[in-house]
Amino acid sequence: QVQLVESGGGLVQAGGSLRLSCAASGRTFSSYAMGWFRQAPGKEREFVAAISWSGGNTYYADSVKGRFTISRDNAKNTVYLEMNSLKPEDTAVYYCVATLASGLGFRSGDYDYWGQGTQVTVSS
Repeated sequence: QVQLVESGGGLVQAGGSLRLSCAASGRTFSSYAMGWFRQAPGKEREFVAAISWSGGNTYYADSVKGRFTISRDNAKNTVYLEMNSLKPEDTAVYYCVATLASGLGFRSGDYDYWGQGTQVTVSS
């Protein structure tokens, strides 16, 4: 069992940057693959990025590739999402997710644990 708490969301102008953090409880954090999803108003939840338990493998949605970077610090039980060159279409609630399954999934059902979400708003 793992509990996830996101932080770092806020309001930023287009072209700006934000770094989201996700603090995980539990002693087996390093066993979990982690990821981020987002959901904009009136839209379906969509995959953003994922990282393997070791941090050695990452996977990004095409819409954020080259602008967002996912990383993790297993000593701090924390996963990060560095977001640069933000666009108004990045506005959404961002959710941290975790799974013990192998591989890096991009479907909501691939992840067993979800945080409460943090709002990111990008103004034009």
